[in-house]
Amino acid sequence: MSDMAPELDRSWLYRMIEPDGRPSLRRRLLSSLLVPLMLLLVVESLVTYSGALIYSNHVHDRDLADDAMTLAQMLSQEDLGGQISPQARFLLEYAPEGHNYFNVSSRKHGLLAGTAELQPASLSAATLDGDPALYSTTLYTHTQKRRDLRAATVRIPNLRDPSDQLTVTMAETFHDRHERAREILLLTIPAQAILIASVFVLVLYGVRVGLRQLDPLTARLAAREHDLAPIGDADVPVEILPLTRTIDGLFARQRGMLALQERFIADAAHQLKTPLAGLRVHVERAQADPSKETVNDALQHILRLTQRASRTSSQLLALTRAQSPELSEASPPCLLDLARLVPELLGLRVHDAIAAGVDLGYEGPQEPVWIDGDRISLQEMLDNLIDNSLRYAGRNSMLTVGVAVVASGVCLSVEDNGPGVPPAFLERLGERFFRVPGMTEEGTGLGLAIVQRIAERHQAQVHYLSGSQGGLRVEIVFPPARTSKA
Repeated sequence: MSDMAPELDRSWLYRMIEPDGRPSLRRRLLSSLLVPLMLLLVVESLVTYSGALIYSNHVHDRDLADDAMTLAQMLSQEDLGGQISPQARFLLEYAPEGHNYFNVSSRKHGLLAGTAELQPASLSAATLDGDPALYSTTLYTHTQKRRDLRAATVRIPNLRDPSDQLTVTMAETFHDRHERAREILLLTIPAQAILIASVFVLVLYGVRVGLRQLDPLTARLAAREHDLAPIGDADVPVEILPLTRTIDGLFARQRGMLALQERFIADAAHQLKTPLAGLRVHVERAQADPSKETVNDALQHILRLTQRASRTSSQLLALTRAQSPELSEASPPCLLDLARLVPELLGLRVHDAIAAGVDLGYEGPQEPVWIDGDRISLQEMLDNLIDNSLRYAGRNSMLTVGVAVVASGVCLSVEDNGPGVPPAFLERLGERFFRVPGMTEEGTGLGLAIVQRIAERHQAQVHYLSGSQGGLRVEIVFPPARTSKA
């Protein structure tokens, strides 16, 4: 709970300085500075009081030692005879320095005056005629009330009686010492408070002036309407650069999405224009000649054009989805075993291959072959490769899908023994809307473009080659898996 207290206090402070609930950078900066300044005032006051107390103790210790030494020297010149003179007693009992307790004793006569409970310090022979011994002690009065004292003890020979020694102890409470330290503290606090207030005002002014550096950037952004060009670093303070660069990244993603949207609209308008125009022609022909033969022929053409438009729309959506950066962020790659995944996906296309009269087969290792990828995207890529071969290889052809481990990673290959593609056009097979001249089968020209985009999202390389039996061979080489198998 103690770790949460500063955060709770800071949240309470932010609510106090932001009553409307709207964050303010200026108020946050000032509050972040005000709290340390207030803590600094408290710490500085404690340090000042500690220093003042040390100084007060030093002065009082010196006075206490001097008074004890002076009194001892005065008493050493008197003939005590078991008691001290009235003059010395007056000095002890009515000392203007406010010494509260004293003890005067003689080796021969014992306690001469003072408080018996105040025990002198144990002095060695080395302290004889030396400096007084200063020490702290505790005294319990006859009412058992505790008193913490600071005492000075001195022992000197009695000049009137060389066989005797005097021990003088003078003690005082710490009240006066703390009182002097508090007086010093009260004298310094106003000056410290004024200094900190001045610093805070200067910081307030500095923050206000510093935030004005954002005005040119704000004005430049406000002047924009639909411009998504990068903000740049020309008039941007260093502290704001991470924010503006993040905004530039957001602008870049928005530009990419808008370009993708515009491309999709243009592609859709271009690809759907022909089938829609054909639909209109055959509808008008059926309306102009309602005979059964004309209507049936028109309906056949309408069905074929509708299927073409539907396939074109699906392919356009698939291409747009493959190009979208948001899809890769929403579906992070995971560890996939191609030796297990590819046969499962091929099992879903057996009926299509049988209907197209194509012998669909698989070649691959029995042990796992791992890559980092997205299952849905890989299924879409493999479906487009198979659809391309089923459409163009022809009936009674063979289609082989293989998985192999190569030096640069993992290779997924799709090969048929159909008519193939002339070598001059192999490099263009991944382009959007490209169809090999002379092909009689209808197509959108988007299948291999979708394969190309999905491969790029997986950092894979696509190679279009002539097959060993004259058909087309497509190889997709994936990099080795970066993640480890759980």
